[in-house]
Amino acid sequence: MSARITDVKAYHHGNLRAELLRTAVDLAREEGPSGVVLREAARRAGVSHNAAYRHFADREELLVATAEAGQDELSRAMANRAARVRGGDPADRSVRRLREIGKAYVLFAVREPGLFATAFAATVERPSDQPGPYELLSTALDEMVACGTLSPDRREGAEVACWSAVHGFALLHIDGPLKDVPARERDRQLEAMLDALQHGLG
Repeated sequence: MSARITDVKAYHHGNLRAELLRTAVDLAREEGPSGVVLREAARRAGVSHNAAYRHFADREELLVATAEAGQDELSRAMANRAARVRGGDPADRSVRRLREIGKAYVLFAVREPGLFATAFAATVERPSDQPGPYELLSTALDEMVACGTLSPDRREGAEVACWSAVHGFALLHIDGPLKDVPARERDRQLEAMLDALQHGLG
């Protein structure tokens, strides 16, 4: 009887969807995308799975919402780090912002491996006014072109090169052959990789 009351109260106040999503994000942090299960989210939220289905049709819908939440956190980390780059020559600033975006991406991945994996475990269609990681990277590259630090003929496809570099680097350090590398050495390697990427962009 008490569970039924909890279900009705949460649903009435419109908080249950947000609570289920918050719980799903916690599950993603702990276990990655495989941990995002609607029944488990409902159990942890203290409601029946029937109540949960009023807000998420199935596990896939919950996974998409959790992936979007993960991308939102990653985007904020990237945007906040880029925003701290101020002053100096605009051309130099544009390069430093790109580097900081790359660093933020990698650091988020190694600190939040479960949520990071979940962020890209489903296709997310983002509103145009809410830039995701890819859009933030594109904006940084466009800024470099505008400042003359990236030639227009090298702009096409630059997102793929940059994203492949930081994503691959992150995976190598999360559960690949570099997973046991100390943080200080990882950071040194990251700087070297960004140097090489910057050189490749010209």
